[in-house]
Amino acid sequence: MTEWNASEYDRLSALQAAMAEEVLSLLRLEGSERILDIGCGSGATSMAFAEKVGPAGHVLGIDVSGPMLARARARLPAGLPVDYALADATVYPFDPASFDLLASRFGVMFFADPALSFANMRKALRPSGRLAFACWREPRENPFFMAPLQAVYKHVPKLPPQGPEDPGPFAFASEARVHRILSEAGFTGIAMEPCNLALDVAIGRGMDAAVQGALEIGPASRALEGHPEEVRAAAKNSIREALTVFAKGETVPLPASIWIVTAQVR
Repeated sequence: MTEWNASEYDRLSALQAAMAEEVLSLLRLEGSERILDIGCGSGATSMAFAEKVGPAGHVLGIDVSGPMLARARARLPAGLPVDYALADATVYPFDPASFDLLASRFGVMFFADPALSFANMRKALRPSGRLAFACWREPRENPFFMAPLQAVYKHVPKLPPQGPEDPGPFAFASEARVHRILSEAGFTGIAMEPCNLALDVAIGRGMDAAVQGALEIGPASRALEGHPEEVRAAAKNSIREALTVFAKGETVPLPASIWIVTAQVR
């Protein structure tokens, strides 16, 4: 996965704020709980978790991106019970049975061997521990990604097709695959709840911001990598045309659909 800069990740975090609320609403967080936040990025979810569990709880956010963790540490308010670690969740030596909850917002779809990764993370959970994470549903359910991408495809070749087992944004779209992975990793009581949202790709800043966001983050951006400026300019116009039908004042809400996945330690 391409390394994002801090401003790009902050833009994505703002877009995903509504999804964070959906995840939080299903976690049933309690005071004093210890939470492991996987793929914490620039720290938005870790801080939200810490505010929920209070001073008697604790959150450990881990990520493979040093720049994102530097951003997270710089943004962390004094007194919040949060620590961060630069770590690969697949091999990190977590303290056994030390967390009540393993949580993630779009941080688990890029594992090369997800069953192995979840098995390692499961060791960090107490016997009564639980799992909850958000992941994307099928591409066809997500104009949030696909509307800008289809506009770009008028000007550049399509991205290489992604196999059903390949890491990527939609790697956990299949219910059957998620159940298989989590079962192999030692989880039970697996449930997947669909959640439909409208995400403002403009973040309230108007059409220019929406178009620029599509050019900086997501599959449309990847499809344009390496192409000359004249192609990018033409694609930019097509993205604007595609997004105009969704515009409402200074917002450009696009339909998006995610899974909220929950499970318990077996």
